[in-house]
Amino acid sequence: MTDNSETPPAHLSGNGRPVVEETFNNKLNVTGSIPAVLDGQYMRNGSNPYTGTSAHPFLGDGMIHAIKLRDGEAHSYRNRYIQTPFIEDPSLNIMDPSVVTNYKASKANTHIIGHAGKFLALEEGHFPYEIDGELNTLGPTDFNGALTGSFTAHPKICPITGEMLAFGYSAFPPYLRYLRVSPTGELVQSEQITVGGPTMMHDFNITNNYIIFMDLPAVFDLEMAMRGELPIRWDDNYPARLGVMPRTGNDAQVTWYDINPCYVFHPMNAFEEEDKIILDVARYSHIWRESNMDFPSPNLWRWSIDTTKKSVTETQLDDRPAEFPRVADRVVGQKYRYGYMMSPAGNRESNNSTSAILKYDNDHSKRKQIELRSGITAGEPVFVPSENSKFEDDGFLMTYIYDATSDQSQFVIYDAATMDSNPIASIDLPRIPDGFHGSWIPSAVAH
Repeated sequence: MTDNSETPPAHLSGNGRPVVEETFNNKLNVTGSIPAVLDGQYMRNGSNPYTGTSAHPFLGDGMIHAIKLRDGEAHSYRNRYIQTPFIEDPSLNIMDPSVVTNYKASKANTHIIGHAGKFLALEEGHFPYEIDGELNTLGPTDFNGALTGSFTAHPKICPITGEMLAFGYSAFPPYLRYLRVSPTGELVQSEQITVGGPTMMHDFNITNNYIIFMDLPAVFDLEMAMRGELPIRWDDNYPARLGVMPRTGNDAQVTWYDINPCYVFHPMNAFEEEDKIILDVARYSHIWRESNMDFPSPNLWRWSIDTTKKSVTETQLDDRPAEFPRVADRVVGQKYRYGYMMSPAGNRESNNSTSAILKYDNDHSKRKQIELRSGITAGEPVFVPSENSKFEDDGFLMTYIYDATSDQSQFVIYDAATMDSNPIASIDLPRIPDGFHGSWIPSAVAH
């Protein structure tokens, strides 16, 4: 009989293995030519358990991996843990009720963004953590006392107003609160929003005039929490709804629209078109029905909300599994043509697994892809515009990729317009574990 007592859980195998060593390297090997217009940092966050183990992919400790580019050169690579209470005291249990309700006790492991001259590391159950450009942790922020609960890992920065629009959810009433942050970083609006129960709302949508909440059937279960389990499950009896509210509105101004049961971690984008609101999303048929690792394949869908007829049309746009949708920052909440996604590998432990970076052309209902060779898997593709770009796709896609054969990683930059499978530039790196979300933060934004 085989002894499997030391076999790590699936999420900590393959490229899910934690990397606990913090490194700095300013002598990087580059293949190709780094565009000189790129002056800033690509930062990506991820769940990387400091103790070497975690009960679930979502419960590891936040580690930022950052590539700094300047003057056509790879200036440096650095990785660092965000210094949360879990790094200072690894014995802390994220499922302990006293820890859950301490909003400074964040894993800070999901996203990293730049706004109002600050770098914010985000995890949806707690306060944001501020770090500096060298990845030093400055500490949690509650926006000078204005934030009293959690803050989403997926705020939206409006390209027109510069506002950061966000929300926070909770397993306890009030279950949802809408948050609006000024371009200079002040939390200027906080509104309690009524939803059907303690729903896990990972992300939301914005347009020029509206917020769209996704009230979906993944709900908190306090009995599961008491058993020490990740306390979220699928509830077939919980109605799936979309809530549309003016961006400066309140609970009384939310209009709810019923949709078919499903779950969405990440929308691609949303926009207004006459009397309709269009949402493109990575849609799952369900999650966590059988277990907390129950993730069926997501696909790109479109929801068209008819605000006159008070109805929603739901259409599947592609049958290829894909997640981590992104658009150019300048078209967030705007009518847009191009979106980008990552099509995941089939088997993370196999050297034969493949993945792809996808590009969707909404004007012509077409998809292009960069198919990665066997054994290569990619992360979330982040779009960066070229200098004085005239077209929406005039720019670059950047991400980390992992090669299972060499057990090493690279930072790659692709031409977003041509989707040439050969990167413009690649930078050799040590192994970077699978992660979640990241941002290109220009030097000008961070000052």
